[in-house]
Amino acid sequence: MFGSLFEEEGEGYSLAPSGGKVVKGEGEPPSPRGRVNLSGIKNQGGTCYLNSLLQTLLFTPEFREELFSLGPKELGCLEDKDKPEAKVRVIPLELQRLFARLLLVDQQSASTADLTDSFGWNNSEESRQHDVQELNRILFSALEHSLVDTSGSAFIQRLYHGTTVNSILCKECGNISQRQEDFLDLTVCVRGVCGLEGALWDMFVEEEMFEGSNLYRCGQCDQLVTAAKSAKLRKLPPFLTVSLLRFNFDFARCERYKETGRYTFPLTINLRPFCEQTEDEDSEYSYELFSVIIHKGGCYGGHYHVYIKDMDHLGLWEPPEEDTKPKVQKKKEVRAYTEPEKDDPLSVLSSIIAQEESRSVLLDQLGQRLMDKIGSSWSKKYRKLHGPISKFLQNHSDVFVLVNNGTRVALKANPPSPVTQPSSPAHPTPGSSSTPDPVHNNTANPQPELGLEMAPEPQGSHWFDLNDSTVTSIHERDVEKMYQGKESAYMLFYRKTLLRRPSGALRNPGYQVPSHLLEMAEEENRRLQQRRYSRVRTHTHTHKRTLYFAMFCGYLCVCVLCYREEFDASNNSVELRLHLAPRYRLENGALKPISIEQKEATNLTFDRRRTVGDLRMIIYQKQDLWEGDMALTVARSLPAGLHLYNTLTDDEVSLYSAGILTGTDLFVWNGREVCGVTVQTGAEWEPVLLTVVRPSLGEEEEGEGGGVGEEGGSGLTKESRGFAGRVTLGEVREALGEPQESLLCQEKRGGEGGGASRWRVFPPGDMQRTLKELALKDGDALLVLEPQTQDSSVFSMSGDMLTVTTPSDCRWLQVEYQPERRRKRGEEEEEEERMRAKVPASGNMLLCEVKQRAIAELQLQEHLAGQILLLLPLLIAAAIGVACCLRQVDRTGKLLPPVCEELSVRDAGVRLMTSLSLCPGTAPKDTQLFLYFSVGTAPSSGLEGEIIVERSNTVKQCLKKMLESARLEGDGWHLRRLDWCEEVGEALMDEEASLSGLKMSHGDALVITEGRLPPKGFLKLSVWLYVEPSAYPVVSMETEVNGMAAVSTEGQRLEVMTAVGAEVELRTVGQVELSEEATLEELKTQVLTLPALQYVCVPTPAFLRVWQLEGQRLTRILRGQQHTLRKLKLSSGVEFCVQQLLREEDLGPKEVLLRVQMGVPGERGYYPPEELVWDASRDPSPRSLRSALASTYGLSPDSLLLAKHQPHTHTWETFSNWSQQVSKRKKKKKAESLLGAPFHLKDGDIIGVKNLLIDNNRDFSTQQDEQRLREEKEQRRKGGQGAGAEVETNRGVGPEKKMEPIKARKPEVALSINVGVFR
Repeated sequence: MFGSLFEEEGEGYSLAPSGGKVVKGEGEPPSPRGRVNLSGIKNQGGTCYLNSLLQTLLFTPEFREELFSLGPKELGCLEDKDKPEAKVRVIPLELQRLFARLLLVDQQSASTADLTDSFGWNNSEESRQHDVQELNRILFSALEHSLVDTSGSAFIQRLYHGTTVNSILCKECGNISQRQEDFLDLTVCVRGVCGLEGALWDMFVEEEMFEGSNLYRCGQCDQLVTAAKSAKLRKLPPFLTVSLLRFNFDFARCERYKETGRYTFPLTINLRPFCEQTEDEDSEYSYELFSVIIHKGGCYGGHYHVYIKDMDHLGLWEPPEEDTKPKVQKKKEVRAYTEPEKDDPLSVLSSIIAQEESRSVLLDQLGQRLMDKIGSSWSKKYRKLHGPISKFLQNHSDVFVLVNNGTRVALKANPPSPVTQPSSPAHPTPGSSSTPDPVHNNTANPQPELGLEMAPEPQGSHWFDLNDSTVTSIHERDVEKMYQGKESAYMLFYRKTLLRRPSGALRNPGYQVPSHLLEMAEEENRRLQQRRYSRVRTHTHTHKRTLYFAMFCGYLCVCVLCYREEFDASNNSVELRLHLAPRYRLENGALKPISIEQKEATNLTFDRRRTVGDLRMIIYQKQDLWEGDMALTVARSLPAGLHLYNTLTDDEVSLYSAGILTGTDLFVWNGREVCGVTVQTGAEWEPVLLTVVRPSLGEEEEGEGGGVGEEGGSGLTKESRGFAGRVTLGEVREALGEPQESLLCQEKRGGEGGGASRWRVFPPGDMQRTLKELALKDGDALLVLEPQTQDSSVFSMSGDMLTVTTPSDCRWLQVEYQPERRRKRGEEEEEEERMRAKVPASGNMLLCEVKQRAIAELQLQEHLAGQILLLLPLLIAAAIGVACCLRQVDRTGKLLPPVCEELSVRDAGVRLMTSLSLCPGTAPKDTQLFLYFSVGTAPSSGLEGEIIVERSNTVKQCLKKMLESARLEGDGWHLRRLDWCEEVGEALMDEEASLSGLKMSHGDALVITEGRLPPKGFLKLSVWLYVEPSAYPVVSMETEVNGMAAVSTEGQRLEVMTAVGAEVELRTVGQVELSEEATLEELKTQVLTLPALQYVCVPTPAFLRVWQLEGQRLTRILRGQQHTLRKLKLSSGVEFCVQQLLREEDLGPKEVLLRVQMGVPGERGYYPPEELVWDASRDPSPRSLRSALASTYGLSPDSLLLAKHQPHTHTWETFSNWSQQVSKRKKKKKAESLLGAPFHLKDGDIIGVKNLLIDNNRDFSTQQDEQRLREEKEQRRKGGQGAGAEVETNRGVGPEKKMEPIKARKPEVALSINVGVFR
């Protein structure tokens, strides 16, 4: 797309010479990994864009595992790539090797030289930087071509490809034309958009209209019509890639530029509003951010690096350095601890830990803290008497406790708090992961390991900055710093929150890595270790020869070696948890302890540099009674129990290369069986803990306990059972002892009214599918329904959905009755106590039966009969039959509309275990509507009227009944709806339309408004008069109206208001009624016939200007004398005002009327405003407006400074200045349109003008602005709401930057990757 736009620039980004690649000398071994235990990638000169993308793919576990699943049988061997007859897929093979090195080889950074060679790149290509978005598409395309006819040919499509659908809706016939498109990544706009969600809203929610001169030819109508175009997301991929369009092209200056403005993106995003199908749960649309590729620099040079969230916790996260520095200073400042005795290691270590702000210390830093404290190491001071420091801590477990998998030590009496403790660099608990694996389906989150006190990590941990060879820890909040600036986000990678990682992958870099790549990494680690050892020996011999003649040579060497041994031992020690097979038994697919009282695991401290064979010998020595073979298998604690994964088979492999880390569980057994039962190992056999739900057998059995499991009410029993992940659903049914006729159902989330729960019945075909394939996870409920219980009234079948009513002890409704207040002689009201009754109910029970039971239980028959007798004089005969109705109550205590008593509890949407109120009144039937109404204004709570009408009634019939209920007479009334903000809205124009046709529903509110409706096709508009300020009035029209106000024939008061944002008064002059097909010229003529304006004469209607009003605001000028009111989008009830002009006016569609104020030199004030008609049809930029003002005032455009007044915030927004031509090389943003963001100039806006030749004050604010700001601030301080919105800062443009020297640019070369033919 942009070719080679991005050469490396800036400090630290040097290019390799064209003669060859940048490599270290062969004799110098690469440095080992740093503290974070992650490997970077070397920059070959200009490949930072490639490094960032490769690290993102590496830390996408599903992509990595799909790639590793392809074996040599499908890809071939690299050793055969030079053979002409061999089809070796070099690119995926080299990518596999690179990923294995990054995961397993102990080096600070890996080289991509072999991978780029497989791309067919030469040295010049490796030193030329390209666009990472372009590389993402080309690399995926190369992989897809390389994997043709293999099992992985579709994994790119499966993981990253989504689908959008573009629709065009014809407004005439309703025909919808659709076109489906696939996408690998979503490219979103940055310019003019504040963030990712806003860009997605513009793409997938906003509609584009084809109207006016831009019509759409409909295939159904076969003519040009008005249409609406929209787009939606049809299929969401598991991984969503978002490319930000930060690099744009300025066609005016013919140069590229980079958008550096603020552009936000959320850490989690819900895509439901942008999707075509929205019926699924929220989790199906929820994504979390896990990678951000960042570009630093401009459009002609820069550098890429990436922020990545480590989903598998492969790295050792620790707080960044800036977090730890203040703590050291604070510790030195606040030192109020007494000096402990140096001979007592217990008090010394306790003092060190107590002085830490987090009340804990990293175990590998404790030795250094001790040396800083007493000036001596542990080995010299205490080792002879107390042994190693780790053993000392274990022996004093009553004082010290190891947390975070044994990587931190804290005082047991004062453990670290979750708030103040910093994150440990060690790996978090397996239970903290919430990421899935789409290949193996969802797996359970294991519980925290037994026997360890876990300290929670801070939110947002396990984010790393991978910058070529450098890898550092960062906070999650650091991602927000990449919203804007020269160093800002360029690509975003999201993953579905439903995807969760298997527990076997956590902290296991060798997970799913093929054996031949494990051997390759082990061999490379062995060679690296030998090279480093040889280098140390060489340096040691040289050092010995140099110090041979020194008398303290031997002593010094012994001290150095002892300290080195102590350091290496503490730095490479790992804490293992050994589980012995004789203590376990296999139950429900998982290993569980035989005895609860017996200790499950044995802790063992071991050097990770030693081999698996050494560990096996140590265990043999500790277990004297062990007989036969011994297998060591990595285990994990899951909710169902302990599960086994990979067995350590190679005794020559070190623990580090085998992926054994601190806190790892190892199961010691014979490798075949436990207690005579064969045990299945591997991630595919992970047990799933299900909740088995069965109908209870009866009251007698319930009285005895109701079954083995937990009682889920007297209707259902629940029992937790574990099953292996690879067993089929049919095998689960057999294990439960159920016949083949039994139904197995999975609970569907989201209930319905009536307390019922819904279950999906597994079809017969699912009986052969495994639990993993069915995506069943821990805690899921499985309903088992035997044949004899399927006919019960508790269960009802509809298709493949089974409805289960709430158990009997939960099947009730509470009915409340509040007697009316009685008034005594002293006019004091006495309120009787509220009466309540719990009525047994079910989802199938009719509400009329619920009401009858409540009346009987509350004994209200006589009370209600007495009320009927008291109300007889006021009631009509038809209302005597029903005395009360049931109404629901919301959370605020407000009564909701009465429920239809002909419906059941479930059909009426009433949930069991809730309250209903028994109120006087009539319950509506199923064919009726219950409506609220008021007269004149929006209904107030408790003051609105209530009425029940038939759904088939027309608006006219409904109005008649409401007038009778309100005791109003006459036919000069009409009905209006309430709008979304509960204010009086549009009128119901069609009086013959039925209420059901208007989609009226229960509880809707209508307003009875005075005045007849205009005939169909006619509009009734309110007219106001625009009155100029008294300092410069328009004489004729105001004088006439002011004179008419005193002699008004109707004697009504003249209504006056002030327009918001303008120093003018608006006075009402009446209403006009005319057809919506009338023109604007006819509207002006009709206005002049109003009685208040009958003495006003204007030559032609063109001498009148018409403003539309919205909420006392002058919003726009109506243009086009011959345009109809329909085209001007005027509707009945719209208000507008007229302004008399001294000359004719006919504004064009792109002409804007502005009020211009010239600043008074030396003062904070302005001359009276003048009107300026600015033609923005050709150029809407600040340059065009400045030229127009310069022509008006006879000044040079360079001497003018302009700003727009914001009346609601009392601030001024300065326009960007342009004083001279700038070079095309200069990095300057494109001039923005004043009609768009952020200025949005419109009719009536106030423009401030400063003449810089005589006025050096660039501040546009006035004393009135400051006074109003102070008043609003005072109002907010007192708790009131200010008149305006929040005050915005003045966005004045600062001084222009100096022009930078022009850089020579390299010729652009397209990016390409060469792929062989494998079809």
